Amino acid sequence: MNELEQVISDMDFRYFGNGEHKVEIEQFFAAENIVFLDVRAKEEQETVKLSLSHHCPVIEIPTNEIPKRINEIPKDKTIGVFCSAGVRATIIFVYLKSKGYKDVKIILGGYPPLMAAVMPGKLYKKLNK
Repeated sequence: MNELEQVISDMDFRYFGNGEHKVEIEQFFAAENIVFLDVRAKEEQETVKLSLSHHCPVIEIPTNEIPKRINEIPKDKTIGVFCSAGVRATIIFVYLKSKGYKDVKIILGGYPPLMAAVMPGKLYKKLNK
Protein backbone atom coordinates (compact mmCIF):
# COMPACT_ATOMS: atom_id res chain seq x y z
CA MET A 1 0.00 0.00 0.00
CA ASN A 2 1.46 3.40 -0.93
CA GLU A 3 1.32 6.54 1.23
CA LEU A 4 -1.81 7.96 -0.40
CA GLU A 5 -3.67 4.68 -0.06
CA GLN A 6 -2.66 4.47 3.61
CA VAL A 7 -3.89 8.01 4.33
CA ILE A 8 -7.21 7.29 2.66
CA SER A 9 -7.54 3.96 4.49
CA ASP A 10 -7.15 5.81 7.80
CA MET A 11 -10.00 8.22 6.97
CA ASP A 12 -12.80 6.29 8.62
CA PHE A 13 -16.01 7.43 10.36
CA ARG A 14 -14.12 8.43 13.52
CA TYR A 15 -11.65 10.48 11.50
CA PHE A 16 -14.33 12.56 9.79
CA GLY A 17 -16.69 12.47 12.74
CA ASN A 18 -14.30 14.23 15.11
CA GLY A 19 -13.59 17.03 12.62
CA GLU A 20 -9.87 17.26 13.40
CA HIS A 21 -9.09 17.65 9.70
CA LYS A 22 -10.75 21.05 9.44
CA VAL A 23 -10.58 24.39 11.23
CA GLU A 24 -12.52 27.64 11.36
CA ILE A 25 -10.34 30.61 10.37
CA GLU A 26 -10.57 32.38 13.73
CA GLN A 27 -9.55 29.20 15.56
CA PHE A 28 -6.65 28.82 13.12
CA PHE A 29 -5.50 32.42 13.67
CA ALA A 30 -5.61 31.87 17.45
CA ALA A 31 -3.15 28.95 17.23
CA GLU A 32 0.63 29.16 17.51
CA ASN A 33 3.24 28.10 14.96
CA ILE A 34 0.96 28.30 11.91
CA VAL A 35 1.31 28.87 8.17
CA PHE A 36 -1.54 29.77 5.82
CA LEU A 37 -1.13 27.82 2.57
CA ASP A 38 -3.01 29.55 -0.26
CA VAL A 39 -3.58 27.00 -3.04
CA ARG A 40 -5.75 29.20 -5.25
CA ALA A 41 -4.74 29.69 -8.89
CA LYS A 42 -2.12 32.33 -9.62
CA GLU A 43 -4.79 34.52 -11.24
CA GLU A 44 -6.90 34.39 -8.06
CA GLN A 45 -3.87 35.17 -5.91
CA GLU A 46 -3.05 38.17 -8.10
CA THR A 47 -6.64 39.43 -7.96
CA VAL A 48 -7.21 38.98 -4.22
CA LYS A 49 -3.92 39.19 -2.31
CA LEU A 50 -3.94 37.65 1.17
CA SER A 51 -0.93 38.94 3.08
CA LEU A 52 -2.39 38.35 6.59
CA SER A 53 0.77 39.94 8.00
CA HIS A 54 -0.79 40.54 11.44
CA HIS A 55 -1.95 36.93 11.73
CA CYS A 56 0.55 34.48 10.25
CA PRO A 57 2.90 33.82 7.35
CA VAL A 58 1.28 33.06 3.99
CA ILE A 59 2.70 30.71 1.38
CA GLU A 60 1.13 31.02 -2.08
CA ILE A 61 1.45 27.86 -4.16
CA PRO A 62 -1.25 27.06 -6.72
CA THR A 63 -2.64 23.52 -6.43
CA ASN A 64 -0.98 22.31 -9.62
CA GLU A 65 2.46 23.49 -8.42
CA ILE A 66 2.38 21.79 -5.01
CA PRO A 67 4.20 18.58 -6.07
CA LYS A 68 7.22 20.42 -7.48
CA ARG A 69 7.28 23.07 -4.69
CA ILE A 70 6.46 20.90 -1.67
CA ASN A 71 9.84 21.66 -0.09
CA GLU A 72 8.62 25.26 0.47
CA ILE A 73 5.99 23.99 2.94
CA PRO A 74 7.39 23.49 6.46
CA LYS A 75 6.70 20.21 8.25
CA ASP A 76 7.23 21.71 11.72
CA LYS A 77 4.23 24.06 11.65
CA THR A 78 0.47 23.71 11.50
CA ILE A 79 -0.47 24.15 7.84
CA GLY A 80 -3.88 25.68 7.14
CA VAL A 81 -4.81 24.96 3.52
CA PHE A 82 -7.07 27.56 1.88
CA CYS A 83 -8.94 27.93 -1.40
CA SER A 84 -12.12 29.74 -2.33
CA ALA A 85 -14.50 26.76 -2.08
CA GLY A 86 -12.63 24.01 -0.24
CA VAL A 87 -12.19 21.51 -3.08
CA ARG A 88 -8.53 22.30 -3.81
CA ALA A 89 -7.80 22.64 -0.08
CA THR A 90 -9.16 19.13 0.46
CA ILE A 91 -7.06 17.69 -2.37
CA ILE A 92 -3.89 19.30 -1.02
CA PHE A 93 -4.76 18.30 2.55
CA VAL A 94 -4.79 14.62 1.48
CA TYR A 95 -1.67 15.05 -0.63
CA LEU A 96 0.30 16.64 2.24
CA LYS A 97 -0.85 13.93 4.65
CA SER A 98 0.39 11.32 2.17
CA LYS A 99 3.77 13.07 2.14
CA GLY A 100 4.17 12.84 5.91
CA TYR A 101 2.79 16.18 7.05
CA LYS A 102 1.28 15.56 10.48
CA ASP A 103 -0.45 18.84 11.33
CA VAL A 104 -2.52 19.93 8.33
CA LYS A 105 -5.98 21.50 8.47
CA ILE A 106 -8.54 22.49 5.84
CA ILE A 107 -9.59 26.09 6.45
CA LEU A 108 -13.37 26.16 6.20
CA GLY A 109 -15.71 28.53 4.41
CA GLY A 110 -13.67 30.22 1.72
CA TYR A 111 -13.70 34.02 1.49
CA PRO A 112 -16.66 35.03 3.72
CA PRO A 113 -15.30 33.83 7.09
CA LEU A 114 -11.76 34.89 6.14
CA MET A 115 -12.86 38.42 5.32
CA ALA A 116 -14.96 38.57 8.51
CA ALA A 117 -11.91 37.54 10.57
CA VAL A 118 -9.81 40.42 9.25
CA MET A 119 -12.42 43.19 9.51
CA PRO A 120 -11.24 46.38 11.26
CA GLY A 121 -12.81 45.61 14.66
CA LYS A 122 -11.27 42.14 14.90
CA LEU A 123 -7.93 43.33 13.55
CA TYR A 124 -7.92 46.21 16.06
CA LYS A 125 -8.51 43.76 18.93
CA LYS A 126 -5.74 41.49 17.68
CA LEU A 127 -3.26 44.34 17.40
CA ASN A 128 -4.14 45.71 20.83
CA LYS A 129 -3.89 42.52 22.91
